[in-house]
Amino acid sequence: MIQKFFRYTELRTKITSIFTFFMSLAFLFYQKVEIDWYKTGIFFLGMLGFDLTTTAINNYIDSKDNGQALEFKRKTSLFIIYGLFAFSTVFGLYLAYMTDLIILLVGGICFVCGIFYTYGPLPISRMPLGELVSGFFYGMLIPFIIFYISYPEGTFLEYSLSLEQVSLTLNVVPFLVLFLLSLIPFSVTANIMLANNICDLEKDILVKRYTLPYYIGKAALPLFVGLYGLSFISLILMVVFQILSPICLVALLVAVPVWKNIQRFLQKQEKATTFDISIKNFIFIMGAVTVVIFISAMI
Repeated sequence: MIQKFFRYTELRTKITSIFTFFMSLAFLFYQKVEIDWYKTGIFFLGMLGFDLTTTAINNYIDSKDNGQALEFKRKTSLFIIYGLFAFSTVFGLYLAYMTDLIILLVGGICFVCGIFYTYGPLPISRMPLGELVSGFFYGMLIPFIIFYISYPEGTFLEYSLSLEQVSLTLNVVPFLVLFLLSLIPFSVTANIMLANNICDLEKDILVKRYTLPYYIGKAALPLFVGLYGLSFISLILMVVFQILSPICLVALLVAVPVWKNIQRFLQKQEKATTFDISIKNFIFIMGAVTVVIFISAMI
């Protein structure tokens, strides 16, 4: 039963959220920020719960479109979705209760986009937005929430709310730091989606799913290469601007196996044989960056 649940929710694919979570913690360690472990733990449970929810919804909807078999009967599968959604909602609302309206707003946006990724009259997965949405929500909003609940109040933004006026002040420098760091998980996460859509292009067209590769054609492969380059450029810029220690440049060594994997994918784009290259590259890059940031924090 447990194994069926793991297969239904594809627990093994949650590396995108979990790696980004730990990379963000590594950066907080490096910055010597006092982490609010209780709030961070609540966020982790809500994040993981909703990640499982969106995957379950995706598989449930896809089983209608392409006839794929579910691990459970449809009624049970739907009940699992409701249960996971309730679980993640409780933790999300509790985190918002302990923080402020910003977390409630950002969390609400995550929930809405996660649900309508595959559900609704015009799901995001059937538009050329999958790469952007997955990269943004997994790569940028996860670090933002972790930073927001750990950094001193007002570090990123300040707001006031009354019946007469709503005001919001953004602090540019902290957001630029967050942006540069987030470019790494954004790029490698978007590339998992891009590789998936490239490999499934012909199959997707048959079910009227017109993803980004359908619109940009052969340019999808240079984009695939460029996104990996963007992740390395971001790391270099953070060292140049003294956001990270020069020790972190050691992570650039993974560019060698990453490039070999890229060349394999450029030669052949097939779901069964080369799609997992994007996952391996994700682990190489995110794993290396996370480890070197932790090491530089301890040194």
